[in-house]
Amino acid sequence: MPIRITGMNSGLDTESIITELVKAQKTKSENVKKAQTKLEWKQDAWKELNSKIYKLFNGTLSNMRMEADYSKKTTDVSDSSVASVVTSGTAMNVSQKLIVKSLASNAYITSGAVAATDGSSKLADLGVTENIKVKVGSETKEIAVTEDMTVDNFVSKLKEFGMEASFDAKNQRFHIASKESGSANNIVFEDNSATAALKLTSTSGAAVNAATAAVISLNGAEYTSNSNTFEVNGLTITALQVSEQDATTGEYKATTLTTRQDTDGIYDMIKNFLKEYNALINEMDKLYNAESSKGYEPLTDDEKSELSDSEVDKWEKKIKDSILRRDSNLSTVSSAMKNIMLQGISVNGEQMYLSDFGVETLGYFSAEENERNAYHISGDADDSAVSSGENKLKAAIAADPDSVISFFSQLSNNLYKELNEQSRSVEGIRTFGKFYDDKKMQEEYNDYTTKIKEQEAKLTAMEDRWYSKFSAMETALAKLQSNQNAVSSLLGGL
Repeated sequence: MPIRITGMNSGLDTESIITELVKAQKTKSENVKKAQTKLEWKQDAWKELNSKIYKLFNGTLSNMRMEADYSKKTTDVSDSSVASVVTSGTAMNVSQKLIVKSLASNAYITSGAVAATDGSSKLADLGVTENIKVKVGSETKEIAVTEDMTVDNFVSKLKEFGMEASFDAKNQRFHIASKESGSANNIVFEDNSATAALKLTSTSGAAVNAATAAVISLNGAEYTSNSNTFEVNGLTITALQVSEQDATTGEYKATTLTTRQDTDGIYDMIKNFLKEYNALINEMDKLYNAESSKGYEPLTDDEKSELSDSEVDKWEKKIKDSILRRDSNLSTVSSAMKNIMLQGISVNGEQMYLSDFGVETLGYFSAEENERNAYHISGDADDSAVSSGENKLKAAIAADPDSVISFFSQLSNNLYKELNEQSRSVEGIRTFGKFYDDKKMQEEYNDYTTKIKEQEAKLTAMEDRWYSKFSAMETALAKLQSNQNAVSSLLGGL
C-alpha cells in the first residue's frame, strides 16, 4: 500500500473523509467476505455430518443387510484349561466330545558342556574335523567344517538352515531348536566324531527333545497336527493341555464342546445399530431445529479487535450452531431415514414393524427435545428410560432368531438403499458418497472469491480516485499559498 501524506495545506483529516466516502463500497466487499465465511462454515459442518452418515451407510448398514453376518455362533468348553475354540458360522449346533492326547512341541537340543570359551573358539581346537550332517524335518543338510570355522560361524550356519541356535558361553553349551513344532520339524544330528566332539547327540551327552505332533480325538475320530491348532468342521480348536487320564483304566476324560447360536451377539448387533442411528438422527434434528442466529454475521478484523477472544468465540459459535438450521438437504436425508424406520417388513408372510420387537420411540412429552425420533429397546438394562419394561427383542431372538435376523437385515438393506440413493453422484452438484451438494457449494465458494477480488479492486480504485482529487486540491492550495506569499513579499517591500 502506498504511503499517502495528506491535509498538509488544507488542514483537513482526509483519511477520515475518504474512509467515509468509500464506506458503502467497503461494506459491499465485507458483506461478500462474510457470505463466503458462512458458506465455508456450512461446508465444514456438512463435512463432519457427512462422515457420520457415511459411516452408518458404508459400515454398519453394509454389514447388517446380509443375513449371514447375524449368524454368529459360539462354543462353550466344559474345561477351558484343555482347549479353546473359535466358532465359524458353518459349525453345527451340537455337543461334541474332545480329548487332547498330546501337544505339539518343538525339537530342542541342549548340548553337553564343550571346551569352547566363547563364540570365537575354533571348532578345530575342539577336535572337530569332519563335516556335520543334520536332518531338519525330511531334509538332510551338511555343514562343511573348515580349519578356521568358529563356534559363531557354526551357529550362523545352523540359522541359515532354518533352526534357532545360540551358544551359551557361561555354561559352554549349544542350544538348538526347530522354528516350528510338530514331528515334521524334528532335528537329528548324525552321530560322528564331529557331533561327538560338540556333544550334540544323546550318545555324546546332549539332552535331546524330539519334536512331537499334537493329537486330538473329536467324537472318536483322531486328528494330527504339527501345531496345537486344528480346524474341524467350522471349529478352530487350540489344544492347551493333555486331557486328564483315569489313574486305574488310563482312559482320557473327555471335554464337552457345545456349539449354539450366539443370541447375545445378535442382540448386541441390533443394539449397536440403534445406538449409532439414534446418535446420528438426534444430531441431525438438533442441527435442523437450531435456534436462529438472525442478526449475527461473521466479524470483520476491525470488529474482532474490539472484542475479547472469548467474546469472538461465543459470537461465532452462535452462527456455527445454526449454520444448518432449516437446511433442505438435511431435511431430505433425515426424513428419508425416519420414513424407512417406520415402514413395515414382510417376514414369513407377516407384516412386522419395529414395535413388534419392543423397539419404539418415546412419547412426545417423555423424550428430550431433538431426541423424539430415537428408538429404544424396551427392557434394555442400559436404557434407564425403558429398562423396567419387557424385553421383547431378547425374547424374540431366543424364540425365533431367524425371523429377527430376516426383519433387521431387510430393514438395514432398505435404509442402505435409501442412503445410497441420497448420496448418488449428480454432475456439477454432488459426488458419490456425499449427502449434500458439495460440488455446487464449492462452485459458490469460488464465485465468492472472484466477487471479493472484484469488490476489493473497486474499493481500491475508488480510494485512489479520492486521494488523487484531494492531492490535486492540496497542490492547488500549495500554489495559492505560494502566490500569496509572493504578493505579500512584494507589498511588504513598498
